[in-house]
Amino acid sequence: MPEPGLTLIIGGARSGKSAHAERLVAELEPPWTYIATAEAYDDEMRERIAMHQTRRDERWRTLDAPLDLAGALEGITEGAPVLVDCLTLWLTNHMLAGHDLEAECRRLLEVLTKPRGAWFVVSNEVGLGIVPDNALARRFRDEAGRLNQRVAAVADHVILTVAGLPMQVK
Repeated sequence: MPEPGLTLIIGGARSGKSAHAERLVAELEPPWTYIATAEAYDDEMRERIAMHQTRRDERWRTLDAPLDLAGALEGITEGAPVLVDCLTLWLTNHMLAGHDLEAECRRLLEVLTKPRGAWFVVSNEVGLGIVPDNALARRFRDEAGRLNQRVAAVADHVILTVAGLPMQVK
């Protein structure tokens, strides 16, 4: 049974990180809160969001927080299990909006250092591939890597998922 505190679940695309995070949350007493950071800019993204939604039943409460993730987490009831999916989409939203990433990340980290229950945060590991061929993609890779490191440093547990297999890192 997961304990209160912050758990970072990180892995590549389609590594099984979201499904594993959902299984961990489901070991706790409902209701559970799912904080979604995705924005549906195109049909393919709408399909991805719909796929994730089909895995959640009435025991889940969904909050959309594409930008104000820190505010959404601050509003969570003490002791309530939370799943944030995902940090890299949240980061993308801020980058595309031209926001001050350092300020946004600092605000989020302040909240993540004080989880008021079992909090599970999903993020993509984007630094294992080739060096991107354009400046925006390289900046995103670098910012995601820095954010993941900062969250991992304050997390009580870090789980890396590879090919559907969760591995305890911290």
